Amino acid sequence: MSNSSSISHFLLLPLADTRQLQLLHFCLFLGISLAALLANGLIISAVACGHHLHTPMFFFLLNLALTDLGCICTTVPKAMHNSLWDTSNISYSGCAAQIFFFLFCATTEYFLLTVMCYDRYVSICKPLHYGTLLGSRACAHMAAAAWASAFLNALLHTANTFSVPLCHGNALGQFFCEIPHILKLSCSHSCVRELGLLAVSVCLSFGCFVFIVFSYVQILRAVLRIPSEQGRHKAFSTCLPHLAVVFLFVSTAVFAYLKPPSISSPSLDLVLSVLYSVVPPALNPLIYSLRNQELKAAVWSLMTGWFKKQ
Repeated sequence: MSNSSSISHFLLLPLADTRQLQLLHFCLFLGISLAALLANGLIISAVACGHHLHTPMFFFLLNLALTDLGCICTTVPKAMHNSLWDTSNISYSGCAAQIFFFLFCATTEYFLLTVMCYDRYVSICKPLHYGTLLGSRACAHMAAAAWASAFLNALLHTANTFSVPLCHGNALGQFFCEIPHILKLSCSHSCVRELGLLAVSVCLSFGCFVFIVFSYVQILRAVLRIPSEQGRHKAFSTCLPHLAVVFLFVSTAVFAYLKPPSISSPSLDLVLSVLYSVVPPALNPLIYSLRNQELKAAVWSLMTGWFKKQ
């Protein structure tokens, strides 16, 4: 038996059993992380430097790119380090920091996706009130509320999780630190408070999901009433990237946590964890830039301007 005071480190789940596969996973993670850093960095730079992109939609997209960078930088570097050096250790404080920052970034992203859904709803269903409901001050307040509430949520969860005594060793069944895997190591009678917090977070997440679904029902009804086909296509084109990002983010996380125990296995759990923690931050910039001509033009202008200076 061991407790949390005697644990100095945790053991993460290796990405592979053989050295060759570990190096292959290192290369794959390196490629994905570099692509995510480059794509999200370009979006942040393009929106920040392009004055014509200083609109609510692109302001929230800039914030979303920041959270994607945070998610990638929290989980991937340690996994790459462990694969390269054939180790699985992570310090106790490092695990706590990883849980806090990943939860902070992931929660912020979900709240921002909810706010961006409201932006699309106002833009299509209440266009005459767009400037009033989504002025610069209102956008700043909504973004600040998303970051602040996510910070508080991550802080409470992290503090509660690491105040629970651990009675079942220090081996985690995940390639990065996550709350459910820490709770599996806890004494059965000691994690009631954290489970209560998780229940509150689930209810809040479900409320955001209901809001997104309700908003898109209203958006669909409004779009179908647009008389011209060109107008309907333009309205749909502004919503499809956001809808695709929401589906990618929610579906992978929900399936990972709510899949039937009968189909659970370490290899499947590992694949799913990569899908919801690594893939969305890398794909989100591609999804948004493919359908948005303004963003593509701004990124291209930024890149060509940079190359001309070299």
